Amino acid sequence: MKPRRVLCLSGSLRRASANTALLQAARQLAPAGLALRLYAGLGALPPFNPDDEIEPLPAAVTALREAIGASDALLIACPEYAHGVPGAFKNLLDWLVGSLEFPGKPVVLLNASARGSFHAQAALHEILETMSARVRVSVTVPLPGAGCDPGAILASPSRCDELQQALAALLEATAAD
Repeated sequence: MKPRRVLCLSGSLRRASANTALLQAARQLAPAGLALRLYAGLGALPPFNPDDEIEPLPAAVTALREAIGASDALLIACPEYAHGVPGAFKNLLDWLVGSLEFPGKPVVLLNASARGSFHAQAALHEILETMSARVRVSVTVPLPGAGCDPGAILASPSRCDELQQALAALLEATAAD
């Protein structure tokens, strides 16, 4: 069976992001049935303006939509900022609202906050469902915050177990398609 393609989206622009580190660790733990790829274009997306949602789309938006279209599922790790979804990630989602590539995608949400990022997670869940994503599960893998790297995550058996449970849910969601 061909591995299911999973696009990993980090909602953080930080160089030393715990959310990005979590996705990088997930790539290393992915079972044989999943091929995880990390999207790195968040900072290149222009601010969303409905007037600009015409052909030709900005190159960064076209690349994002093509990456979404080429994926079978999404794995999202997004921080909370001021009790909400960070602006850069909301901007990414806004560029996908009118796309044909996004609706129906299975999604697993990862929450890296050790203090409980429940406002952003609830808002993100609502936004994704409004956009017709199929949110399967939300898993919290508490990390210490910025500066956490994939090696530290992989060195923790409990964190690896939590990530593997999330990946199993993602594999199950893609197998149902």
